[in-house]
This record gives sequence, C-alpha cells and structure tokens, in this order.
Amino acid sequence: MTANIRTSNSRIARFRKLSVAGIATAGAAAAALTLAPSPAHAAEPASASAPAATVQAADAPAPKKAKKTYPDNLDGWIKQSLDIMKDKGIPGTYEGLHRNIMRESGGDPNAQNDWDVNAQNGTPSKGLLQVIKPTFDAYHVAGTANDSTDPVANITAAANYAADKYGSIDNVDSAY
Repeated sequence: MTANIRTSNSRIARFRKLSVAGIATAGAAAAALTLAPSPAHAAEPASASAPAATVQAADAPAPKKAKKTYPDNLDGWIKQSLDIMKDKGIPGTYEGLHRNIMRESGGDPNAQNDWDVNAQNGTPSKGLLQVIKPTFDAYHVAGTANDSTDPVANITAAANYAADKYGSIDNVDSAY
C-alpha cells in the first residue's frame, strides 16, 4: 500500500513538472509571437537622417473622431437623442422613446395639440413627444436646437423631463 502511494505521488509530481514546463513553454512561444513581428510586418530600420515630418507626426495630436451622422428620419432622431442622452446621463431606451413618440404624435415632428387644456391656455403641446413650451424651456438639453419642434431637441428635452418626474421615459405609458 505504501509503495502504491509513493508511486502515485511521484507520478503526480512528474505530471506537475511536465504541466508547468508545458505552460511555461507555451507562454514563452506566445510572448515571442506577440513581441516579434513577422518579416512582412517588420518596420524598416530607422536611419539617423529621418525626415523632420516623421518626428513631428509622432508628436502630433491624435486625429479627431469623425462626426457621427444620423438619417433625417424617426430612427435617426431617436438614435441621435440616445447618444446625447447617454453623454448627459439621461436614462432611456430606443423602445421607450419610440413607444411614447408613436402614442403622442404618430412620429410626426410637426404634430401640435390644439384642443387640450394646455392649448386652451395658449401653450399647445408640440413635436414628437408633445412638449409644451415651458416644459421644453425648463428641460432643454444644451447642445440641441432651442426649438421645441426640432425632433432631436424635442425628444431629448422630453426624456430629460420624464427622467426627472418618472425616473425614465421608459416608465411613461400614457400622457405625461
């Protein structure tokens, strides 16, 4: 019994040594492949008389990100608003915005309610999410147009209002 335990222990010890050696060899090979470029990717040797433009290029600031463009339609307006909302920390999802827009205006950025109490008081609800002017002014998000019928400004201001009052536009399921 003791002999069997010793044999078993020595097998385990040899297995561990082989495993560690194998891992170390694999790691060294991976490091060599990562650190040493192939001849096809090797850089040309640097010369002492490198052009000044090359040195300046290394010190140049990183290129600016290309400005993101959005289609001029409901999908694009929602996506642009979501990007602005993300930057400003305003919660909301595409689904929540789309659902409320379809209920409030049917997707028409020029929709205007001329019959409710707000309209009777001289401040009709306007735009995709039917925002009245005082609410738009109070919840307008910097960086968007200062026009309550501008689709992106309307969506973003309404989402900002809904976040303040309901936690998120996603929590709104009726007129708000």
